[in-house]
Amino acid sequence: MTTTPIAHAFAEPEERQELRKAVFALASKYGHEYVAEKARTGGKTTELWQDMGRHGFLGVNIAEEHGGGGGGMGDLSAVLEEAAAAGAPMLMMVVSQAICGSVIGRFGTEEQKKRWLPDIASGAYTMAFAITEADAGSNSHNITTTATRDGDGWVLKGQKTWISGVDEAQGILVVSRAADAKTGKLKPCLFVVPTDAPGLEKQPLEMTFDAPEKQWTLFFDDVRLPADALVGDEDAGLLQLFAGLNPERIMGAAYSNGMSRFALAKAVEYAKTRKVWKDQPIGTHQGIAHPLAKVKIELEQSRLLQQKAAALYDAGDDMGAGEYANMAKYAAGEVACNATDIAVHTHGGSGLTRELGLANMLVAARLGRIAPVSREMILNFVAMHSLGLPKSY
Repeated sequence: MTTTPIAHAFAEPEERQELRKAVFALASKYGHEYVAEKARTGGKTTELWQDMGRHGFLGVNIAEEHGGGGGGMGDLSAVLEEAAAAGAPMLMMVVSQAICGSVIGRFGTEEQKKRWLPDIASGAYTMAFAITEADAGSNSHNITTTATRDGDGWVLKGQKTWISGVDEAQGILVVSRAADAKTGKLKPCLFVVPTDAPGLEKQPLEMTFDAPEKQWTLFFDDVRLPADALVGDEDAGLLQLFAGLNPERIMGAAYSNGMSRFALAKAVEYAKTRKVWKDQPIGTHQGIAHPLAKVKIELEQSRLLQQKAAALYDAGDDMGAGEYANMAKYAAGEVACNATDIAVHTHGGSGLTRELGLANMLVAARLGRIAPVSREMILNFVAMHSLGLPKSY
């Protein structure tokens, strides 16, 4: 019997390793200072986005026949992780390429794929994703945004909140509910809505941390849509929705893990060079070294979960991908909070300076414990689906 060496079994394919190196090198040309300056001044990281698109990095998960790289979620999550590790994370990759690209690529008609996927792959067309509502929260069954048939088209009415990057997008994939003609009950349906559609109002949400991507509340006041705005099968329901949520969690993990790598690298560099006592760097002291080592262990655990979740998704195992995507997102949110906190503490007072940027990152990392799903809901999921415990909510 032929056995695979352990090192090879846990190593990513050489092609992906080279992809990681190329993305890190490109993102490093922009880096944290570029992103921070854009965030502070209300600018957009358009140059970085376009450069990543020109190199083919944004569409690695989209089929070759639709202008992408023909890879999978493992490749796309690697791109986002490396960009974040270089100090230049791109939140819209989670939304446009991972969620919207995956849903359209899997369930869209051939016409829809031809219309949207090539430009999503190149970065020329950005699509936001709108599911969250103020009165629904984590319970997507309480969504009240509705789509009503009107002749050959639809009329959309309702509102969404905490929607990322609407001002950078040309379209929004909106999760709504439509009446089932047979039962009369409401079922989830997905529609692509142009961001300049009549009847769509956008209001920005003020955040306490700086980021180039803004958050928005959306109001759909009888927005009229053509028949082909409906993505996929009207009766597919939750299957189509969850096709985008597993990639969202995997990419959320990649975003947080990349942020952790950036923060840890900054802290380790400082611990190696900062000297206070007896001409020794502070990294020689266990009070500094041990927390950093602990973060390193937690980070590697989180990255393994992320890679396994992506591998399961790419293999078509939706059930397994859902389980590990949730666990990966949980682990990554935890380590991001720990890594940024310890990085600030390692630097002392200078860790809170605007120039270093770690304090802003500390607040941003906290979002990984909340969105796109809270850690408590993930624990509910694991308790119920992984451990077989009774449903608690």
